[in-house]
Amino acid sequence: MTTHSPAVFVGLGAIGTPMSQRLADAGFRVTGVDPFEAARERAVAAGIDAVASIADAPAEGPVVVMVATPDQLDALVAEATGASVVADRTWVLMSTVGPDAVRRAGAALTSAGARVVDAPVTGGVARATTGELIIFASGAEADLAEVADLLAPLGAVHVVGAELGQGQSVKVVNQHLCSVHIVAAAEALALGEALGLDKADVLDLIGGGAAGSWMLADRGPRMLQGADAPVTSTIGIFVKDSGLVADAAATVGAEVPVLAAARERYLLAASAGLERRDDSSVIETYQH
Repeated sequence: MTTHSPAVFVGLGAIGTPMSQRLADAGFRVTGVDPFEAARERAVAAGIDAVASIADAPAEGPVVVMVATPDQLDALVAEATGASVVADRTWVLMSTVGPDAVRRAGAALTSAGARVVDAPVTGGVARATTGELIIFASGAEADLAEVADLLAPLGAVHVVGAELGQGQSVKVVNQHLCSVHIVAAAEALALGEALGLDKADVLDLIGGGAAGSWMLADRGPRMLQGADAPVTSTIGIFVKDSGLVADAAATVGAEVPVLAAARERYLLAASAGLERRDDSSVIETYQH
């Protein structure tokens, strides 16, 4: 990939914006796509051209997709197909939408003449900003090779298989653990408080031992901040992701009772009006 090669980036949210900036900094001529004016304005302020629709974006170069839900992915594919901007380019599906949604989108895109790579990520906003995401990539070997230079500025690529949906399957397992670990951290800190301990002391004392975890270290400090915690990943995202995990498990008959218990906490938080708050606010479901 030469510098100033065009690339379209769909989804200029909390993680999509820094990812698009990483591509621009690496020399790609990025056009962002997002239906929300505020998102486009943020992108433009960061030096990224932005349009409201895939139909208005350049019809050449790879398309990186970082939408939020399976429904949004379906709508994007339908819109792109209708606008005849699908063929003869590679679509890199980086959203967390589950295996079925990616296979469905992949079938529609390939039938319209596109190449498709399944490449969900983990690492959050912080690692998106530094280009240290972990990317679970699957697809045809030639297609993966074609987008290697595109993915390099975003993080470390781990090829997990040759079939669309395999990357999403790894991400499903990843989100199972993320969903559970956040709730476990919240529950543990709330337990400490109920026992008469200071939550900050509990976090400091147990964080470096056998009970420590990446999520405890990352979310724990934000749980202490309460309503003042910066929003890096919302309760709504984990309502969605824990649902994707539950659906994927049901499809193959896998038992996930711990995930189901964690999911109930996210649903409880959402019903309490916390859907757009940082996911660390799930701790508030334990506070009475």
